[in-house]
Amino acid sequence: MRPLQGKVALVAGGTRGAGRGIAVMLGEAGATVYVTGRSTRGQLSDIGRPEAIEETAELVTAAGGQGIAVRVDHTQEDEVRALFERVAAERDVQLDLLVNDIWGGESLCEWGKPFWEHSLAKGLRMQERAIHTHLITSHYAVPLMLQRKSGLIIEITDGIDYRYRGSLYYSLAKISVIHLAQAMAEDLRPHGITALALTPGFLRSEEMLDYFGVTEETWREAAAKDPHFLMSETPTYIGRAVAALAADPNVAAKAGKALSTWGLSEEYRFTDRDGGRPHWGNYAKEQGF
Repeated sequence: MRPLQGKVALVAGGTRGAGRGIAVMLGEAGATVYVTGRSTRGQLSDIGRPEAIEETAELVTAAGGQGIAVRVDHTQEDEVRALFERVAAERDVQLDLLVNDIWGGESLCEWGKPFWEHSLAKGLRMQERAIHTHLITSHYAVPLMLQRKSGLIIEITDGIDYRYRGSLYYSLAKISVIHLAQAMAEDLRPHGITALALTPGFLRSEEMLDYFGVTEETWREAAAKDPHFLMSETPTYIGRAVAALAADPNVAAKAGKALSTWGLSEEYRFTDRDGGRPHWGNYAKEQGF
């Protein structure tokens, strides 16, 4: 079954991690997926990771969809405008789903420091990459959706509430994205377009696997360093969450909400790659997080 056959999606920040998992699962559901980011095979971003948008696009196509890689720096308004002009021209002004997963803050957060000791330049750069990019991208995406009076925007974040996340700049970035979804939902509601926020649990991304010195086959060995990693989830899990939301004809009922992979897995009954259904919410409560 390919419930998203004929649908057009754009995953902004689809190079790796959650973005890649989302793009591939949308492809598995039959969608045409534009994958954007700054890292290409010929030009990696300053993050320095080896993953490239072309690889994600190829995985989308291999999964059953159509993957299209477009290099875009989402901090640059001209590049974002050109991206959506291209989508409009190639897809007859059709855009059914926008996933804002742009982040790029891995090297910018200085954990364990109060905000006045944290690099101000890095903190402000984090806001530019994690908030401004989402605003710019949504600004140019929505006019395409307005043409058909339908569409879904999903803001990928960390957490489902406004509690402090251990660093002022990181908290500001992730909480702002939740409110961005809530505020957009109100403006978009009269136009048949839905906006919401979505968080994964402890994400077992490529970078996290490398950090622990394990692979997807040996990931449980990382529990020796961090026992919480046993409750981690692959990018496939959030990918299936997004695909389920995109295929739900009643998704408008979730407008403005901050949702989670573990909560949606209970509603839509999808599983992670290994058939499990990790529930970070229950685990966090048990651990007193």
